[in-house]
This record gives sequence, C-alpha cells and structure tokens, in this order.
Amino acid sequence: MKKDSKQNKLIDSKELILALEDLEKEKGIKKDYMLESIETALVTAYKRNYDSNSDNVKVTMNAETGEVHVYAEKTVVETVEDDKLEINLDEAHKISKKLNIGDIAQEEIIPRDFGRIAAQTAKQVIIQKIREASRNVLFDEFSARKGEIVSGIIQKADGGIVVVDLGKLEAVIPLKEQISTETYKVNDKIRACIVNVERGIKGAPQVIISRANGDFVRKLFELEIPEIYEGVIEIKSVSRDPGSRSKVAVYSPNENIDPVGSCVGQKGIRIQNIINELNGEKIDVIEWNADPSIYISAALLPAQVLAVDINEEEKFAQVIVPDDQLSLAIGKSGQNVRLAAKLTNWKIDIKSESQFRQLIAEQQENVEEVSEENVEASEEE
Repeated sequence: MKKDSKQNKLIDSKELILALEDLEKEKGIKKDYMLESIETALVTAYKRNYDSNSDNVKVTMNAETGEVHVYAEKTVVETVEDDKLEINLDEAHKISKKLNIGDIAQEEIIPRDFGRIAAQTAKQVIIQKIREASRNVLFDEFSARKGEIVSGIIQKADGGIVVVDLGKLEAVIPLKEQISTETYKVNDKIRACIVNVERGIKGAPQVIISRANGDFVRKLFELEIPEIYEGVIEIKSVSRDPGSRSKVAVYSPNENIDPVGSCVGQKGIRIQNIINELNGEKIDVIEWNADPSIYISAALLPAQVLAVDINEEEKFAQVIVPDDQLSLAIGKSGQNVRLAAKLTNWKIDIKSESQFRQLIAEQQENVEEVSEENVEASEEE
C-alpha cells in the first residue's frame, strides 16, 4: 500500500515535537503523556470527520518526527465476513509475513486531508493540556498555602459570597467565613486566610478564604510578633467570636521572655495593629500554663478568680469568683466563659462566692437530714 507522506505528516510536525519537549521542560507535562492524549483525540477527530463508528481505528504519532498514521485493526481470518473488522491471510501477509490466523493486523488508512485535521486537533489538545497543567500548578501551590494570609481586591460583594482577586486567580469568602460586623465593598483591598482549596468547574482550583477563622488571628500574630514567627513564643490555642472577641493563649519556654508582654508590645502597638486589621475586635492575650487551674483562671480574664476545683477525669472545672465579678466572668450572653472553655478545652461552671457558700450550706443540710433519718431508723429497730 502506497503512503502519501503529505497526508501522514502534521503541519510543522518537527516544530510540534520540539514544542512538546519544551512543555516537558518548562511546565513538567510529560511528552509521552501529551502524545498519548493527542493520539486519543485524533481517533475521536477521525470518527467525527469520516463518519466512522468503528472501535478498531487506531492513530499513532511518531515521537521523533511527528508523523501521523491511521490504522484499522483487523483480525486475520480464513474467510472474511466483515471487511471492516476482518482481513484474509493473503492480504495480511502484504502488511507483515509474520501474521497468522487469529492475529491482529494493522491496515493503514490514508484519509483525505487528515494532516490538516490532525494539526488542528493537536493544537487544541496542547492548549487544553497547558490549561490543565496551569490549573494543577495553581491547585498544588494554594493547597500548600492553607492557613496562610493572602491579600486581594474585592471583585464582587452582593450580600452573599465575596469574590476576591488574588492576582493568579480568584478566591471566595463564603457567608460563614465572613465577619457579620464587616461591610465588604468592590475594589476594597482585603486580607484573609486560606482555609481550603477545592476542584471547581473543569478542574479549576477554587480557593476558599476566611476572615472569621481562628487561623486568621493566629497568622496575624505571626506577622506582627517576630518572636512568634521565629518560634521563641508559641501560640497554644485560639478561641474566637468573629468580629467581637478573641482569646489567644501564648507560651515561651524561655523564662526571661514575657510572652504576653511581647505580644501586646510597647504601649500596646503590636496588638493594636492586629485589632485594627480585625476592625476593632477585642483580643485577650493570656499566658498558657500546664497547671489547668492557673490556665483556666487566666482564660477567664478580665474577671478575677478566687478558686478553681478541677475534675481531671471529666475535664470539668468549678470556678468561684467574687460576687461583683460573676457577670464579668460569664460575659455578655455567656461569651467570656464560652471562649475560655473553648480556649482551654475544659468544661467550666462559674459560681459567685455567695452562690458557692449557699450550695455548701445546702449540701451540709442534706447530709445532716440524712444522718438524722439514719439515727431515727436505728432507734426504731
């Protein structure tokens, strides 16, 4: 069978192969993977352009020259019943003397004008794969940056999700990751923390960012306080009521370093920078302590604590505060004690000194009543 070289070669086939090799070097897209993808696309292009529904069509591209060949794969038989799927032994030997009955022969087809179709198809595949590779690179890049703070320009803010242009791609702030007390306006610059990266439409990375997440506060501390970034001071825990109040527990193994003072900064300048970024959200910085009673007392600041009774097994703490400190310890709508419990990971029950004394008195009365009943029962016996 004669071969028409013009039909078998892609337009600028050698340049195409060089382009694939460059793609492998620059973007990490394997040449073999690209060739396989192009071959698969060429089979589809052949079937579409030549009204072929046959599954025995195979298209190959030479990895060195870029030449394209189209084959019909046929089973070698003694008597042909379907010439689209079968070939007799004599015809098969014209292709290869080594073929026997039952083997698969590849009979070359030379479709008219397939070189042009192949060139267009290859170009489309390359563009598609470059896009996919770019999306994968961005997905991997931003996945590795989870927890980091990013800056961008608000592109859309209509009361639902907020869309932010990060430069390389757009990110979204879902409603639950927004601070209810903040107003977001188009063209405003905004900072937020990457909380997740998902696959969106056609595999494009969908970056989810947050201003309400506790990690946002944690990362702001790292940015503003060099000792935290350097690891001299450690953030042990963060609890947050976004837009209202945060509690941050810090610790330093170095006794010469005051972790709370370092975070607050001279005249409060360091903590003020963080408060400004959070649009006035109050921040309590407390020192972490391995002793849960000391830690829980600190977590309930600004309230003063008289005593803490610890139940290690249930991780339950009974806290006693002065009468005039009860409302402060609990906080508005229970905010202070709720944040303290989340920060320390302990269940906390707060009672005033008067309430505690009354509780003790009631318990004592109950004990006495039980004792009297026991005495009476003994006398009756």
